[in-house]
Amino acid sequence: MSNENNISEVNAKRLLWAGFMAILAAGVGFAIRGGIFDNWGAEYGFTGAQLGAIGGMGFSGLCFGIMIGGVVVDKIGYGKLVFVAFILHFLSAVVTFTTAGDTAYLSLAWGMFIFAFANGTLEAVANPLVATLFPHNRNHYLNILHASWPAGLVLGGIIGWVLDDKFNWKWQYQLSLYLVPTVIYGLMFIGQKYPKSEAAQKGLSLGEMFKEVGILGGLVVCYLLVLFFQSILPADYSLVGWLIGAALLIAIAVITRFSIGHWLLFVLFITHALVGAVELGTDGWIQNIMGNMLSSEEGKILFIWTSACMFGLRFCANWMEKTLKIKPVMLLFICATLACIGLNLVSEATAFTGAIIALTIYGFGKTFFWPTMLAVASDRFPRSGAIAISIMGGIGMMSSGLLGSPGLGYAKDRFSSEALNETNPALYAEYKAETPSKWLFLSEVNGLDLKKLDAIGKKETPTDDEKAVQAAFIEGDRRTLKADSFIPAAMAVIYLLLIVYFKSIGGYKPVAIEEQKE
Repeated sequence: MSNENNISEVNAKRLLWAGFMAILAAGVGFAIRGGIFDNWGAEYGFTGAQLGAIGGMGFSGLCFGIMIGGVVVDKIGYGKLVFVAFILHFLSAVVTFTTAGDTAYLSLAWGMFIFAFANGTLEAVANPLVATLFPHNRNHYLNILHASWPAGLVLGGIIGWVLDDKFNWKWQYQLSLYLVPTVIYGLMFIGQKYPKSEAAQKGLSLGEMFKEVGILGGLVVCYLLVLFFQSILPADYSLVGWLIGAALLIAIAVITRFSIGHWLLFVLFITHALVGAVELGTDGWIQNIMGNMLSSEEGKILFIWTSACMFGLRFCANWMEKTLKIKPVMLLFICATLACIGLNLVSEATAFTGAIIALTIYGFGKTFFWPTMLAVASDRFPRSGAIAISIMGGIGMMSSGLLGSPGLGYAKDRFSSEALNETNPALYAEYKAETPSKWLFLSEVNGLDLKKLDAIGKKETPTDDEKAVQAAFIEGDRRTLKADSFIPAAMAVIYLLLIVYFKSIGGYKPVAIEEQKE
């Protein structure tokens, strides 16, 4: 049976919108969690790095969900994975809502992980499903699918703005509302028929699907896994992470019969790691940062605005490609350039008007990164089935969790402490956090105590010293955004080189399995 006939037997539009609702549930939960970071910091006394690590567990969970789901989805089918994700979404609520006392950090971190694992499992379903349902216009429909993410961010942001700032609801009540779209997507998926990917229909083995990933792609995944296990295991057990990474790499080598992998897919994997760090890592902190630089309410409004722009723009991908003749890789280059400019402008914003202009530029820049990268991988590597785009999604998520979110948290701690220590060392000694912040191989640093900062924020008339502490904290946020802008700058260079490459081979175009070189 041809793929076209296979697709004709399913309700393509219902499955598209069921996937849309599933990712929307993820976006709602993500946005609400981002908005209550300050609640967690004040209630439990977490450092910026600890909050970043909690956010990072979410991205790591997404990674595992996507990659595990992507490996098995062509073999066990989409419906079973949807059921698993549905159950995990409810389990995450139980773990998170039972947070208390000394176990607060672990409860919130693992609640975030389970929630994100469910989201990742759904992405492992939705991305290859939509790519299979609409093989002749993948970029358009993948952008529509992922318009659900900013839609969820808008809804979650509004919930936080209204229920937190206006009505002072407990964070548990706010967070529980992500269960509403969870129930809806569950009902939409029930009883549906699903297509098979082109690779699955042709009966390709797991090893054949993994061949394009190969050892090079495995290196990217395995290194990120090493970082993950090092982040959750005691320092004395850091070798365990390397052993797990090495074992997985050997397994990939054996499965693929020691295939090196395709260099282009390797480049796409590296680039998507940068996408995850700058897009999702920044999204996880932007409400908090803009709330510090302006006000909590303005931070939420700006987050909602940027997400709304992102939602609308993702429906324009087809128009840009068909009418403006902007190919996917050129679109990615334009977006990276705008994201770099936008982040630099945001770092200098001192008023709401300037901030909304800067964030609009940044929002346009980040809009097309994720779905367009998935479309490029799906267009160029159909032989891999769901595996390549699922691994790519997993890399982006894990990079967000291990590099983007905790890296920005560390940067905030480092730059704010440096800003205060430069002007008033004695004041810094008074307000520095007891728990040091750590990230990768960089030196430890004691950021500013968030409980003390929260107490200053509640005062009607802070002292001059307290104002100086607040100013240093805001300066740390500005320096963090400026440092963040180097990531899309690097991405722009990579995309420019890819443009040159595709021009040299006759231009960018999707390929069929039959056209792929063995």
